[in-house]
Amino acid sequence: MTIDAIKKNAEARMHQSVEAFKNNLTKIRTGRANPAILDTVQVDYYGSMVPISQVANVGLLDSRTISVQPWEKGMGAKIEKAIRESDLGLNPSSQGDLLRVPLPLMSEERRKELTKLVRAEGEAAKVAVRNLRRDANEATKKLVKDKLASEDDERRSHDEVQKITDRTIQDIDKLVAAKEQDIMAV
Repeated sequence: MTIDAIKKNAEARMHQSVEAFKNNLTKIRTGRANPAILDTVQVDYYGSMVPISQVANVGLLDSRTISVQPWEKGMGAKIEKAIRESDLGLNPSSQGDLLRVPLPLMSEERRKELTKLVRAEGEAAKVAVRNLRRDANEATKKLVKDKLASEDDERRSHDEVQKITDRTIQDIDKLVAAKEQDIMAV
């Protein structure tokens, strides 16, 4: 493996960490409705557990209400039960074939708890990025030890990997700040 390959691999994996972090952020509730909140809810579909998005259309009715339209008539009750039993604290109501999932207003205390959760998720993402930096630097040191690269190449590589790491951590900080602002907006 070459130094360039190590850097490209580290950058790609750091990008994957940021994408995973973005995915985790969509699951954290804000004041507005977001259909992605229901992505983690599993429904019993003929004996196997599947995400709601595989048995129904999930959309928005307005800024505070999620709509769930089952594709099969008998699934409405199962979906309603799955949403109620999830740890999201949501209470769906059935209107014929359509399920309405209103999002309750969040208290100031709950908003602060969620911002702490966002910061903790952000810190976990930063730790993952730093671990990737360490792995890249160790791989470069191994190349130098095996006499496949010079110490100057190693130093240059460390500097470039550090710049990539700094950029990635800056991206994570921006995502955390945007999500915190979104949560605290009333």
